[in-house]
Parts: sequence; C-alpha cells; structure tokens
Amino acid sequence: MAVTRIIANLRAPDPTALAQFYKQVFDLDLPLDMGWITFLTSDTTQKIELHTASEGGSGTDLPVISIGVDDLDATEAAVRAAGAEVVYGPVKEAWGLRRFYFRDPAGNLVNVVDS
Repeated sequence: MAVTRIIANLRAPDPTALAQFYKQVFDLDLPLDMGWITFLTSDTTQKIELHTASEGGSGTDLPVISIGVDDLDATEAAVRAAGAEVVYGPVKEAWGLRRFYFRDPAGNLVNVVDS
C-alpha cells in the first residue's frame, strides 16, 4: 500500500469565501466549488508529509496547516494585503527555518514556511 496524497480540510463558515482568500494569497486554482466544500489545487508536485506535534515550536500554538512558499516576504505582503492578521514573525527559528503565522478569515492558524 502506498499513500498517494494527504489533504488538509479547513473548517469554514463560508467555504467559498475562504477558498477565494487562499486563491488570492497563494495563487491557487479553484476547480471545484460545491458550496459546502471547495477544492484548491496547484500544478506543482509535492511530497507527502504528515506531522504530529504538541506545539508549533518556540512556544507557539500548533497551526492547523503549514504552507511552504518560495518567497516568504512576498507571501507575507499578500497575506497582509488580503486583510489577514500576521500573529507571529516573520522570524528565523533557532533550527534554521524562516516562517510566520497568520489567522485566516475563518480564524485558522496557518504556518507559512520559506521552503
């Protein structure tokens, strides 16, 4: 048996509005919107990861998802321009990772990592 993908499901009172936020900030495609669930995709290839944790590191709350990006500064600007609150960072962590956290419009805590 081989795992072929792992999907993050974010709880949202308005899935379409939250999908539009992520589409705008992360330049994702929105191929399916059924009202109660939306699918956001990208043509990039990614590896499968599943993390288990008791906290987010550096004493922070555990985010619901982590998103790797190629330009952390541009992504932070896009998050702020979309009206989301950056609640941690950007910071270069002691273990070498550069990242920031934000709260999306539905209140989910999201970790954005320079990959």
